[in-house]
Amino acid sequence: MTDTIPAYGLWSLVFINSAIFIFFAFSFIKPKTKLDWRSLGAFSAFVVALFAEMYGFPLTIYLLSGWLQSRFPQTNIFGHDSGHLWYTIFGLEGNPHTSPLHLISNLLILAGFVIIYKAWKVLHLAQQKGTLATTGPYGYVRHPQYAGFIVIITGFLFMWPTILTLAMYPVLVIVYTRLAKQEERLVRKEFGETYDDYARCVPAFLPRFKSCSFHQIRSNER
Repeated sequence: MTDTIPAYGLWSLVFINSAIFIFFAFSFIKPKTKLDWRSLGAFSAFVVALFAEMYGFPLTIYLLSGWLQSRFPQTNIFGHDSGHLWYTIFGLEGNPHTSPLHLISNLLILAGFVIIYKAWKVLHLAQQKGTLATTGPYGYVRHPQYAGFIVIITGFLFMWPTILTLAMYPVLVIVYTRLAKQEERLVRKEFGETYDDYARCVPAFLPRFKSCSFHQIRSNER
């Protein structure tokens, strides 16, 4: 950014960007239950914290200013580009918005939203039929929507790591893990052994990418 354009203090951008991503998340998961709202709330807190430092006040840069200034004396550490800490620390050259890290970030964020959207479509159809969701993303992991949120916040950390979001990351993973367990207890009450068979076949968050038969599960759904 040029010297004539302020790097921070752009609170309108904090609001606009936060609202856009929270709206996307809201439109994809269409929260109905308390678990849905908790999931959306955890994601929203992360997004607001991220954009507050990206465009509002660079708390991480401020706290690390002494170390950054001594390590990179020729760098304007309070310039907006320096907020891309991985870009600065690794000494990458060129526009940070076209760097491999930024590309990876964009791909992860996009992939996360695609996973959430596809998972919601499968879940919504299954709920209408009164069956267990086992197809699409649910054929690879039992909690694709929570996994999608984790993929998205991972992507944001590739783009713009901050002390607060790095600290929030493991907390959010724990939150999503607990929400997943609560959700499993509710689904297990509804589907019983059918869900147990499904859970033995499909991992919770990390796909195994190996064949697993849903024959018994699908026959029970009919």
